[in-house]
Amino acid sequence: MTADLVIKAKQGDEESLVQLIMLQKQDYYKLAYVYMKNEEDALDAIEDMIVTLYENIYRLKNNEAFYSWSKTILINRCKALLKKKKKVMSIECIQEERYEENLYQKDDQIVLEQHLSRLNGKHQEVLKLRYFLDLDYQSIAQILKVPLGTVKSRIYIGLKKLRESIGGERS
Repeated sequence: MTADLVIKAKQGDEESLVQLIMLQKQDYYKLAYVYMKNEEDALDAIEDMIVTLYENIYRLKNNEAFYSWSKTILINRCKALLKKKKKVMSIECIQEERYEENLYQKDDQIVLEQHLSRLNGKHQEVLKLRYFLDLDYQSIAQILKVPLGTVKSRIYIGLKKLRESIGGERS
């Protein structure tokens, strides 16, 4: 069924594209939320992804790769929005965000985010995709367009640095 929807979407059928997106809407949202850290920005990134998919679906060569291709586009949209947001975010916005955070958020999550933020971007990215979204190594490699060995290496190094940062076992 998915293959048929991809073919129809490539032929310009908007409804088929919408159906494809709706089949994975929760996965898209989780992925965007991991990057954007709030609902509004995550939805903005998804909206940008949908527009990009609509405008470029004819470029998709391998129909079976639709979801990894679309998730790669979503990640790129998230990164672009974060870069843009970084340029315009004021101190007042940062302070407001801190006060508006979910009051029930656990201290452990806050501590983990602080330690994760100390890692370089590539290590943060693979760890979030692997452990926040439970993606397998191969999916991460496809989404990030890097070799499988690179994903494994980044996860290994990222976990090692995270352990060191937290003060756990050192190897």
